[in-house]
Amino acid sequence: MIDFKGHRIEKAIILICIRWYLAYPLSYRNLEEMMAERGVTIDHSNIYRWIQKFTPKLEAAFRKSKKHSVGKSWRMDEMVIKIKGQWMYLYRTVDKEGQTIDFLLTAHRNKKAALRFLKKAVRQHGLSDKVAIDKSGANTAALETFQEETGHKIEIRQSKYLSNRIEQDHRAIKRIVRPMLAFKTFASARCTLRGIELMHMIKKGQMLMIDGQSLSTAEQFYALAA
Repeated sequence: MIDFKGHRIEKAIILICIRWYLAYPLSYRNLEEMMAERGVTIDHSNIYRWIQKFTPKLEAAFRKSKKHSVGKSWRMDEMVIKIKGQWMYLYRTVDKEGQTIDFLLTAHRNKKAALRFLKKAVRQHGLSDKVAIDKSGANTAALETFQEETGHKIEIRQSKYLSNRIEQDHRAIKRIVRPMLAFKTFASARCTLRGIELMHMIKKGQMLMIDGQSLSTAEQFYALAA
């Protein structure tokens, strides 16, 4: 259970603010105004602090025991994220059904970053049999190095058609990030993106329900804090 003790605002309101910010294209000030219309006075800076404090805990709870297994055929790519005026890179991979496998924010787009991301994904989900990528030399080099280090054969497929799945998936993340008007620090960006990816996975039905429960997207999110 995630501890919400010591906060003036009740747990339910905190979770609503976190979910709305991570699920919809809103700014902190948008949320401040929306809560004021509902008779709840919250400064936008408090919402920021809640995101930074609770999002990692919610995402960790999801990964620990509530995430569906994914396929062995992956689509791997990266998208750009602006942080304090500089472009950083969000590595992402989905399976052929579009389920999110993993993600990693990095300062560089090179072989080292791609290899680090690949190893992170494998630690979470096991080895992949096939990986589709674009024409990126860094991603190709990372996959080749990974095979050399592990001895595991991976079919590398460079196909624009196969990469369409993850390109489409990027759009859902970009839609939420756009109103945020760029992140101020790498740490805050990494934390917030974990939450955005979490909500995206829940929306895609990747949260494992116990005993055949049928919960809405919102109810699944709130269940992570229980």
